[in-house]
Amino acid sequence: MMLKDTILLLAQNYLPKFIDIRRHLHAHPELSYVEFKTSVFIQQKLTEWHIPFEVMATTGVVGTIVGNNPQSRVVALRGDMDALPIQEENEVAYASTNPGVMHACGHDVHTTCLLGAAKILNETKANWNGTVKLIFQPGEERNPGGASYMIRDGALQNPTPQGIFGLHVHPGLDVGKLSFRKGRIMASADEIFITIKGKGGHAAAPHLTADTILIASTLIVSLQQIVSRNNNPLSPSVLSICAINGGHTTNVIPTEVKLMGTFRAMDETWRYKAHDLIKKQTIALVAAMGAEADVLIDVGYPFVDNDDALTENGWQLAGELLGKGMVEETELRMGAEDFGYYTHVVPGCFYRLGVRNTAAGIVHNVHTPLFNIDERAIEVGMATMAWLGAKAAP
Repeated sequence: MMLKDTILLLAQNYLPKFIDIRRHLHAHPELSYVEFKTSVFIQQKLTEWHIPFEVMATTGVVGTIVGNNPQSRVVALRGDMDALPIQEENEVAYASTNPGVMHACGHDVHTTCLLGAAKILNETKANWNGTVKLIFQPGEERNPGGASYMIRDGALQNPTPQGIFGLHVHPGLDVGKLSFRKGRIMASADEIFITIKGKGGHAAAPHLTADTILIASTLIVSLQQIVSRNNNPLSPSVLSICAINGGHTTNVIPTEVKLMGTFRAMDETWRYKAHDLIKKQTIALVAAMGAEADVLIDVGYPFVDNDDALTENGWQLAGELLGKGMVEETELRMGAEDFGYYTHVVPGCFYRLGVRNTAAGIVHNVHTPLFNIDERAIEVGMATMAWLGAKAAP
């Protein structure tokens, strides 16, 4: 039997087992950087399958599977494991048992698919060449991103992979399908925190105050010009102020107003130029209106840059495994992913796993209380990761 057929058959046979694993992970979600039980569960599975591993970044796990000619090629596969602070509303037997915490972004699926790929690769290692690194990563949902800690602790060393693949659930894509895209695919993401401080007072005497509410309103509108008038319009970028907090009653101008927002880009030079413009414009405008401003920009993930050659190779291999009609081009998006860190160190390919089933009502987006998947996607996910691990030619 050809390796492709063996992988597909194993994925099909193991699907019930890995549905159970996904449901266990879904019912026991843990927030970023405290995925202690999840990490132990992964370690137990790798131990059961006789796959050696190291623990990194406190809860991260890096396993290694060696095939024939171990130095001939090194491929890494990554799955993230953290959940979100969301109260689940799905009425399913495997709903979260941890109040206010939910796998609403599909990281339980990512971990399950990587575990499934690990088992398949380990059982077929006599039939493929090279070394596969399994990166089970914490903290994708929270700055500075668990990927940065995994890289710091050596996940991409000894040996260094020639390419890394990661998948992400896609609730807009039908179950059974995958989608790929070359080049820049997701944006960098930085968090903006602004505090405006001024002389408060009675709302009936605004001339005796520095109206922090008015200043904040003017600043919000003004900041939009940083992107619209300074950025190359052919390079996607977004600046959104998403929270304004200040004041407590109808007739008092507050002494302080706080703003929070996000800045996103797909160009690192423009990204840091924009940071400087945001700070300078905020401080100057607020001062001109008689108040003071503190600006903090919490630098987050870099943009995700899919290597053209690796992505083309992965795309073609996925078509060979599933049929070309089951592999599509995915859309560009301004969401962020800390997989971007890996793609700035080694060639990377971040692709999408279809989980939608409209007839079954499985249509809700990630980061919502009703997000769920058609669990047949697990079979596709673990088979594809195993196939890429065994056959990709970085």
